[in-house]
Amino acid sequence: MKPALSARTVLGLFLALLLVAPLVMPPFYVTLLNYIGLYALVALGLVLLTGVGGLTSFGQAAFVGLGAYTTAVLTTATDLPAWLAWAGGSPWLALGVGLVFTATVALVLGSLTLRLSGHYLPLGTIAWGISLYFLFGTLETLGGHTGLTGVPPIAIFGYELSDGSQIFYLIWAFLLSAVFTTQNLLDSREGRAIRALKGGMVMAEAMGVDTARSRMVIFVIAALHACASGWLYAHLQRFVNPTPFGLHIGIEYLFMAVVGGAGQVWGALLGAGVITIAKQWLQDILPRIFGQSGNFEVIFFGLMMIIILQRAREGLWPLFARLVPVKASKRTLDAAAEPLPRKPLPARGEVILEAKEVTRKFGGLVANNAMSLTV
Repeated sequence: MKPALSARTVLGLFLALLLVAPLVMPPFYVTLLNYIGLYALVALGLVLLTGVGGLTSFGQAAFVGLGAYTTAVLTTATDLPAWLAWAGGSPWLALGVGLVFTATVALVLGSLTLRLSGHYLPLGTIAWGISLYFLFGTLETLGGHTGLTGVPPIAIFGYELSDGSQIFYLIWAFLLSAVFTTQNLLDSREGRAIRALKGGMVMAEAMGVDTARSRMVIFVIAALHACASGWLYAHLQRFVNPTPFGLHIGIEYLFMAVVGGAGQVWGALLGAGVITIAKQWLQDILPRIFGQSGNFEVIFFGLMMIIILQRAREGLWPLFARLVPVKASKRTLDAAAEPLPRKPLPARGEVILEAKEVTRKFGGLVANNAMSLTV
C-alpha cells in the first residue's frame, strides 16, 4: 500500500512544479500549459454549473468572447465614448469593465434561460451561444470575422508580460485563485444549497433553498470565470477574432469538465490537460496513420466521451486520485464552543400551518382533491 501524502504536501509539490516550469521547459510546452490554464478556468465554471448544479450549458465560449472582445476594444480603440474613455488603454480597467458587462449579460440571459428545464435548457444555451458568436463576426466595430489586432500586453508595475513564459504565472494565479474560491464556496452554506440543486429543485425547495437565486449565482460565477479566461487569452494572443468562441468550442469546454470529473473542482484542470494534450498529439499522429489531413481528433473525442460516460461517469479525477493517495484532512469539534441559539417555539395550540381546499393533479390522476388541514 502506497503511503498517503498530506493535501498540503501534494499542493506544495504542484506549486513548485509550476514555479520552475517556464524556466526549464521549451517554449512550446509553456504555451501548451498556458492554454491548459485558460481552458481549465472555463471548465471550472462548468464544473460548478453542470457537475455540481446540474445545469448543462453549451454557451460558455460566448462568455469567453465577451471578455476577450471587451478588453480588445477598450485597449485598441482611439475614439471611445466619454463614459468609457477612462478605461481606454488599460488592460486592468478593461478587465473590470469586462467582468461587469459579462455579469450583466449573464443576468439577462440567465433570467431568460434558467426558467427552462429538461432538454430545453441546453437548447436555450445553444441558441444564445450561436447568437453571440455571429454577433462577434457581424459588428464592424469588432473587426468582423477578421478580428482586432494590436492588443497590448498586460503590465504589472510597469513590467510587460509580452510572451508566454511571462504571462504564465498570471494565468495560473487566476486559475488557482478560482479553484480555491470555488472550493470555499462549495464548503459554505450557500455551497450546500448549490449542491442540492442536482438532486432536483423540488427537494431543494422543500429544504428552504431559493433555487432560482442559487441557479443564477452559479450561472453568473461560471460566466465570470469564462470572462477572465477571455481577457487573459486576448492579451496572450494579442489578437481576437470570433473563431475561438463558437459553439464547437463550447462543446469542447463541456468535454473537458466531463472528462476530468464534472463534480470535481480539480477535475477541471485534469480534463483541460487531457483534452488539450490529446488534441495536440492526435492532430499530428492521426493524419500520418490515415494518410490524409482531416479533423480525425473530433471522431476520437466522440468515442472517448462515450467510453467515459459508460465506464467512468465520475470522470478521470477519481481514478487519478487513487494513484496519488492523499490523507483526508481531520476536522475536530471544539467542545468549548457555544451552542447555537435556539429559535423561540410557538405557543401550545397555536396554528403554524393551515391548508384549505388543496388539489394536486398529475395528468389524469388526482392525488389530493379539495383537502384541508391545520397543524
